[in-house]
Amino acid sequence: METGSSSKPLGKAERVKGGGDATRHGSVPPKIEPFVPRFDHNPRELKSWAKKTGFVSDYSWGTETSASEKNDSSGFDLEKGNDLRNGGSSPKIEIDPVLGRTKPNRGIEIEPVVRHERDGTVRGENQRRRTRDEPNDDERRVRLNGNGSGNGNGNLNVNVNGIVNRNANGNEVPAVAPAAEPKKEDGGVAERDAKIDVYPNEEEPAHGGWSRPSGMKCGLRDNPGFVPLIYYGLQHYLSLAGSLVFIPLIIVPAMGGTDKDTATVISTMLLVSGITTILHSHFGTRLPLVQGSSFVYLAPALVIMNAREYRNLTEHKFRHIMRELQGAIIVGSIFQSFLGFSGLMSVFLRLINPVVVAPTVAAVGLAFFSYGFPQAGSCVEISIPQIFLLLVFALYLRGVSIFGHRVFRIYAVPLSIMIIWTYAFFLTAGGAYNYKGCSPDIPSSNMLIDACRKHAYTMKHCRTDVSNALKTAAWVRIPYPFQWGIPIFHLRTSMIMIVVSLVASVDSVGTYHSTSLRVNSKPPTPGIVSRGIALEGFCSILAGVWGSGTGSTTLTENVHTIDITKVASRRAVEVGALFLIFFSFLGKVGAILASIPQALAASLLCFMWALIVALGLSTLQYSQTASFRNITIVGVSLFLGLSIPAYFQQYQSESSLILPSYFVPYAAASNGPVRTGSTQLDFAINALMSLNMVVTLLVAFVLDNTVPGSRQERGVYIWSRAEEVATDPSFLSDYALPRKVAKCCCWAKCLGV
Repeated sequence: METGSSSKPLGKAERVKGGGDATRHGSVPPKIEPFVPRFDHNPRELKSWAKKTGFVSDYSWGTETSASEKNDSSGFDLEKGNDLRNGGSSPKIEIDPVLGRTKPNRGIEIEPVVRHERDGTVRGENQRRRTRDEPNDDERRVRLNGNGSGNGNGNLNVNVNGIVNRNANGNEVPAVAPAAEPKKEDGGVAERDAKIDVYPNEEEPAHGGWSRPSGMKCGLRDNPGFVPLIYYGLQHYLSLAGSLVFIPLIIVPAMGGTDKDTATVISTMLLVSGITTILHSHFGTRLPLVQGSSFVYLAPALVIMNAREYRNLTEHKFRHIMRELQGAIIVGSIFQSFLGFSGLMSVFLRLINPVVVAPTVAAVGLAFFSYGFPQAGSCVEISIPQIFLLLVFALYLRGVSIFGHRVFRIYAVPLSIMIIWTYAFFLTAGGAYNYKGCSPDIPSSNMLIDACRKHAYTMKHCRTDVSNALKTAAWVRIPYPFQWGIPIFHLRTSMIMIVVSLVASVDSVGTYHSTSLRVNSKPPTPGIVSRGIALEGFCSILAGVWGSGTGSTTLTENVHTIDITKVASRRAVEVGALFLIFFSFLGKVGAILASIPQALAASLLCFMWALIVALGLSTLQYSQTASFRNITIVGVSLFLGLSIPAYFQQYQSESSLILPSYFVPYAAASNGPVRTGSTQLDFAINALMSLNMVVTLLVAFVLDNTVPGSRQERGVYIWSRAEEVATDPSFLSDYALPRKVAKCCCWAKCLGV
C-alpha cells in the first residue's frame, strides 16, 4: 500500500494529482468543496466546511491537547503505528447521522499489549477486544491529524476506542481496528475507520463506556454506613409502596375473602417480597431490584377467579380459589425456572428487543383501564383529590428540595395516601356517609330498606371504618407455607400461567437492561440474565407455596425508583427487605394497610398502572424511535393487543348480568368464542386471548423478528459476552456470585458463573 495524504476530497484524485506533494506537506491547502452528506468524512474537510458555513455542532470537539498527547499521537498512524510525518494516512471517522454516534466496525479484532506508565509500572490490558463492542473498556483522547503532515494543522480531538500498541521506537500508540476496505487501484491509500463515542449530555466516562450518572448518591457496591443504609432501604420500599401492598386489596374481595384474609395476604406478600429480594440480590443478577407481586400476574388471576364455576360458590370460596391460583403459579414458575437453568433463555434473548419489550410492558398497565377509574369513581370526593395530589407531588413539586431531599418526588405515593386517608377519616367522622337507618356493617343483600341499598356501595368504598381487619388481626402472626391448604392443579390454569411466566420474563429482561445502565454496570451476559430468570421462577414457586395470590417477579417500577432516589446500593435494598420480613410478622401492620378504602386504593393504582405504561414505552429510547418500521410495529401491537381481547371479552354479554362491570372483561375464559371440544383447552385459549399483554407480546414478537430492519434500527439489546469475562474477571464483577456459591455452581456455565 502506498502512503499518501487522506486529506484530498474523495473522488478528486485526478484533479490534485499534479500537486499531491505540495498538498501532503501542507503548503497548498485543499480546495473546499460544497458539503455532500456521506460517511467517509475527513476531519480536515469537516472543520473547513464548518468554518465556511458557520455550522455549530451539538457535540463538543476539543481542539487542544497536552504536550504529551502531541508527542504520543500526532505523528503516528492509528492502525499500524507508522509515522504520519513520513507519509502515513489518517483514519476515517464514520458517524451515524441518526444517533449522533459512530457506527461500530463489526467483526474486527485487535491485539492488546502491555501499557507502560510514566512511573515505569506496567499495566496489562484485556487480551482481546472487538471494535463492535459497545461500550468498550478503554477510551483515550487521541489526536487525528487531518492533513497527514504532522505540522499540527487541521487537528481534531475525538474519543477513539482502542488498545495501546507500541511502535518500533517503544512509544505507545493507540491502536484502532482497520476497516476491511479494498485498496484503491489508482495508487491511493486505503481509508481506515476509527470508532468514536460521543457523550453530548453527560460527562465523558473515566473508565469504559459506562459511568455512574452524575447525580447518583450511592453505587451498586457502596456501603454508606449503617444508618444511611437503613434510611436508603426504607426510602426505596416506601417509593414502591403502591406496587407492594395494593394487589391484595383487589383480589381478596373479588375472591370472597374477609378483611382478615386481606390483612393475612398483605403480610404474606411482605414476607415473600423480602425473602425473594434477598435471594435475587445474592444469587440472581445481583442488581438492586426489589422482587414482589407483579401486576403481570394480576390480570390472569382475575380471569381465573371470575370463572363460571366459582361465581356461585358461597362456602370457602376464597380458600378454594386461592388454592387454584397456588397450583397454577407453581406450575408456571417451574417452567420459568427451567427456562433459565437450562440456558434456553440465552437463546430466547436473541429475539427480545426494545420494540418487543416496550408494547408488552405498556400493555400490562393498559390491561386495567376498565377497572381503574370505574372502581375509583365510586367515591369521587376521595379518588379525584388522590389522583390530583399524586400528580402535583410527582410532577409539579418534583424539583422542590427540603433539607437537600426531594421529598415530594420520592415519597409522592405514601405522602398522598396519608393526606387523603386523613381527609377521608374526617369525612367519615363528620357524617358525610351517614344515612338514616343504614349501618355500614350490614351487607346490602340483607338490607330490608330500599333507601339503604343504593347507599351500601358508597359506604363500602368510601368509609374508613368499614374494615374490621384492625380489630380481628393478631398482633403477631407468622405466615407459613400452605396456610390456605394444599394447592389444586388443573391443566387449564397451568397453561395460562406458563404463558404468563413468559410475559414476566420479557418484562424482567427490559428491567435488567435499563437498570444496568443506571447503576454504572456493563450489561449482563446472557448467562447472567438466564440466572436471574431462573431465580425469579424459584421465587415465584415460593410465592405459590406461601399463597400470596400472584407470582413474584422483578417489579418494573424499580427503574423509576432508582431514578428518583439516586440510590443503587445492593445493601440498602437488602436492609429494606429485612424490614419487610419484620413487618410481615406484625399482624397489625397488614391490618392497617387492609383498612385503606377501596376507592383510595383504586385511584392510587390508576397512577401506578399509568406509570407502568410510561416505563414500558420509555424502553423505545434504545431503538430508533423515528423509524417507521418501529412505530408501526409498536402501534399495531398495542392496538391489536387492546382490540382482540375486547372481542373475546364482549363475545357473550351474560356475564354483565352477574358480575360487576369492572370484572366483566376478565370473565371471557368461560364465555369466549373458541370451541375445540376440550373444556380445558377452550378455557385456556379464551383466557389467554382475553389478556392484553399476551396478545401484544405475540404480535410484537412476530413482527419484530420478521420485518427486515438493521440491528441499529431495531435497537437490539447489546449484552456482554462470556469471552470478556474470561479475559478480564473484573469486567462483570458487579454480577459475580459469592465465592462459595460460585465454586459450587462452577458447572453451570450457561448461567454466567
